[in-house]
Amino acid sequence: MTGRLRHYTCGSTTHDLGAMFRGADRGVRRFPSGVFLYDASDGRRVLFDTGYATGAWATGWRGAVYRRLLPPQIAEDDDVAQRLRADGVDPASVTHVVLSHLHPDHVGGVRRFPDARFVLGQGALDTLAAPTLRSGVLAGLLPDWFGPAAKTVLGRDSFRRTHVGGVPLRAVDLLGDESYLVVDLPGHARGHLGALVEREVLLAGDAAWGSDLLDGAARLRVLPRAVQHDPARYARTAETLVALADAGVRVVCSHDPLRERELLG
Repeated sequence: MTGRLRHYTCGSTTHDLGAMFRGADRGVRRFPSGVFLYDASDGRRVLFDTGYATGAWATGWRGAVYRRLLPPQIAEDDDVAQRLRADGVDPASVTHVVLSHLHPDHVGGVRRFPDARFVLGQGALDTLAAPTLRSGVLAGLLPDWFGPAAKTVLGRDSFRRTHVGGVPLRAVDLLGDESYLVVDLPGHARGHLGALVEREVLLAGDAAWGSDLLDGAARLRVLPRAVQHDPARYARTAETLVALADAGVRVVCSHDPLRERELLG
């Protein structure tokens, strides 16, 4: 496998760690919204998440509440299509878009990829059909064409059991060559997904606030714990990610402040 995995920041938010985790020092931390592009050796291109939407959000009172709790910081050049073009990538060349889940900092750029095949969990679609304030899903961020767009929807029976470094995972071989495994990482949101790229880098989405905060699942305060879809499974997923890291897999969360663009090799 000789693919390429690149990271882009498409907006950010800030939060006080002391307000999120018991025992953490007070201090505001910036959480970038990460997007990850995999260039497969056969020319296919897989984007993992799409960052924040630039411009105005037509998301009503739920969007206003969300922006108050997690205020986004978004410049026009944070648009995922602009990030790709600046790196010499035509957005139209993206063949697949994997959505870890449907929170605003992950789906804002969906509108830029009308010809791609979207990969998402059945639970995410179920939430979209009947969103609640607690779910954090703002349907107004998705374009009208998203409903009938080409999709691969992964339900409970879609995944097969595999082992990486002795760690059991439930995964789907997206490209048919084991280079890109879409992984079931439950807890944070219904249908939450990650991706294991060339068995070297695990894109963990929001399975944790950051790869350095994997131990924080057990220390979440009441409010951040309450917004997890399933806090117990969220904690178990964090334990799985720690085991993968111990086995030599690089675990990268969507909000990690990465310095490098290239993540493989």
